[in-house]
Amino acid sequence: MLIKLPKASDSKESDVTPESFYLSRRALLGSSLGGLAVGALAPWANADEAARYADVEPGKAPQWFAEKLPQTQWQAVTVQGEAITPFKDATHYNNFYEFGTGKGDPAQNAGGMKTEPWSVVVDGEVSKPGRYALEDFMKPYQLEERIYRLRCVEAWSMVIPWIGFPLSVLLKQVEPTSKAKFIRFETLQDPKVMPGQRSGFALIDWPYVEGLRLDEAMNPLAILAVGMYGRELPNQNGAPLRLVVPWKYGFKSVKSIVRISLVEDQPKTTWQGIAADEYGFYANVNPEVDHPRWTQARERRLPSGLFSPNIRETRMFNGYEDEVASLYSGLDLRKNY
Repeated sequence: MLIKLPKASDSKESDVTPESFYLSRRALLGSSLGGLAVGALAPWANADEAARYADVEPGKAPQWFAEKLPQTQWQAVTVQGEAITPFKDATHYNNFYEFGTGKGDPAQNAGGMKTEPWSVVVDGEVSKPGRYALEDFMKPYQLEERIYRLRCVEAWSMVIPWIGFPLSVLLKQVEPTSKAKFIRFETLQDPKVMPGQRSGFALIDWPYVEGLRLDEAMNPLAILAVGMYGRELPNQNGAPLRLVVPWKYGFKSVKSIVRISLVEDQPKTTWQGIAADEYGFYANVNPEVDHPRWTQARERRLPSGLFSPNIRETRMFNGYEDEVASLYSGLDLRKNY
């Protein structure tokens, strides 16, 4: 399982990042507020590792991000036998329809989105609502690194090292009321910098909205991410704040969040509103329930190509069944897809 949690993945001594690598990485971030450079790789790193991470582009991380950055472990090429997706694939093959419908459109068009300053509204059925500047929003939390599988409903997948904090700790801080049963997430709406919001792709009623049941959100696997690959989130991957729920299809992990609302009733989500027979509210990865137009039993792991398609079997709950199956005890997952 790809997660840094004591329950399932206590690191062995051999897995721990060497101190020299960690210190050189922190020094790099402290001086440039950027990402991992090839030169920062420790002497023990082999050529394959250097090649895999050579394309991690430097960022312009704010000071609070560098200060809260955790000790990384993503330098390992494989995690329990699964290779981490190269940075270029993870940042240049995306669905983020606010910036266009093509897989390369987000990387091409998202550069104009300003992520500083950024504020997040927390409202609804909470005892402590408010509007928070992102820096203030992040103050109470220590960042963690989580290496998760990402499974798209389109049957392609990746393995990504995220940086963030558990959604549950935020919820405990804002104190949901007894009426709170669901969480509604809303993304940025700004047609001036998001060409997809002013295009002819009129099926989507902006802003993009997603939701979780409260108990799903409290599961320790669910995180709010502010970084990936040892650097801050690129715009095309949902900067500066996105949801990551690794046992669900990728469209549930809403990007560029501006509002988090605790609500009593199940929220109407964007893709459920467009095609409820294809994109249900739960959207749990389930190889036994096909999409109406393709099988979900298999997936294409990126990177892949014509002569190396990299096809593999899909796992129930994307491989996180031990941690989340109890959330759906007694629920018919064919009807509640």
